[in-house]
Parts: sequence; C-alpha cells; structure tokens
Amino acid sequence: MADSADKPGTGRHAKRISSILVTQPKPTTDVSPYFSIAEKYGIKVDFREFIDVQPVSYKDFRKDKINILEYTAVIFTSRNAVDHFFRICQEAKLEMPAEMKYFCISEQTANYLQKYIVLRKRKLFVGERTAADLFDVIKKHKGEKFLYPCSDIRKDDLPVFMRANNLKFSEAVIYRTVASDLSDLSDVKYDCIAFFSPSGISSLFINFPDFVQEGTRIAAFGPTTAKAVIDAGLILDIEAPHPNAPSMTGAIEAYIRRHAQTDVGKASAENA
Repeated sequence: MADSADKPGTGRHAKRISSILVTQPKPTTDVSPYFSIAEKYGIKVDFREFIDVQPVSYKDFRKDKINILEYTAVIFTSRNAVDHFFRICQEAKLEMPAEMKYFCISEQTANYLQKYIVLRKRKLFVGERTAADLFDVIKKHKGEKFLYPCSDIRKDDLPVFMRANNLKFSEAVIYRTVASDLSDLSDVKYDCIAFFSPSGISSLFINFPDFVQEGTRIAAFGPTTAKAVIDAGLILDIEAPHPNAPSMTGAIEAYIRRHAQTDVGKASAENA
C-alpha cells in the first residue's frame, strides 16, 4: 500500500480523516464495508459518481456492421459492458445461443451475468481481477471468434494481447464514458477521495482544473488508476489492492489504523 514518506501520525498524515468521498455509486443496500468504516471510526462517507456512462444507440451500433451472432465468445471486463451488451441484444431482438462462451475479468462480473443468462460452467471462464489474468485462459481457446464489448475509453492491454497472439476478435463500442458534472462540489472539502479509474482522475481536473490536493488523502484502486494519480502530479496515499488489503475499504481502514487517527482507530490497532 502506498504511503507518502511522513511517519505515521505526522506531516500530511497527522490530520484525522473525518470525511471520505467515494467516486462510485452509493451501495443499494445497507450492508457495505464503507458503512462499517463510517460507523466504526465516526467518519462521514459520501458517494458520487465522477463518470457518466452514456449508451451507444442501437442505430449507431449498427454502423459498425458487427453481427453479434457471428462470434462464438464474448469478453466482459465490467458490469457496464454486461448491461449495455444485453441492452443492444434486446434492441436487436437477439437471443444468445446456448453454446456461446463468456470470458469475464472477475468473479463479480461473472456473477453479474446471471442477471441476463443461466450460467453454464463449461461455457464460463473467469479471471481473478485483471484482463491479464484471462490471457492464459484465452490462449487455450484460439479457435474462438471473440467479441469485446467496451467503452470508447478503454485500456489497451486486451486488444494488444489479442492482436499479438493473432486471435480473431472485434471491439464493439456500446457505451461512452464522460465526466460527470460535479459543480455542486466546488465548495465541499473531503479528507480522502477514493478513485477507481483513470477516467475519475480526468473528471476531477475537468471539473476542477485548479484543484490543489493540500492535505487531502488520495486513494486509488488498481495500477492504472495509481499511475493516473501520480501522472496528474498528486500524492498517492492509499493504494489497493494490496497483499494485506485486497479491497479499497480494506486499504482505507489499514491506513486509518496505521496512522491512529481516531480514538477508535487507536483502540482497534491495539486490540488487533
């Protein structure tokens, strides 16, 4: 987990974290690790999407002349991709064939597929967390013709891998990612902001080009997000996943405990 050079409880770490802005949608249930952190450490936790996802219309999708049923496998790297892919299928009045294979970036994405189809283990292939985790699996299925539903802004690693290995695949842009309007946050300050994609960092500076970090702690999930934080000239205080903190909430709580920023945090650290 990334920490700036100051010793625990000193420098930029000395100020207690009393508010966190999570740049994702608010959980739909009351059961969330974020709510547990809020209650345990007396912290205000707010949620606000920094990225607005806009669907590509079926009319525009047709302009790419992609016939979904010509493909034998689909690669999903996010829930948004799942939602918009099946939206396109519904508008096209297509029913996915039972023999279609699905390659998912994570168990969470694979489980989300159940919203639309009945999962068959022999047709489902899952990575651990990143696209790279799927590469070895995909190599074993070189005979497939892959479709990669994605946003207009996406990572290069998967397409580069597919081309380098001479695999048959096509990209299908089915949604667009744009910066949300965050003007109502112009006078709001948070002790910690948690980011989950480079697009979130871009949105921050699109909305607030004069943003100065000062004592705000920045948390980032994933290596590309962490790189975007550093490339933007910001200090990366909290990084996930980490061997001892595979989730963003785990990394944030580990930071709070390490710097003993509340009496509850100190007690928790002593009892751990």
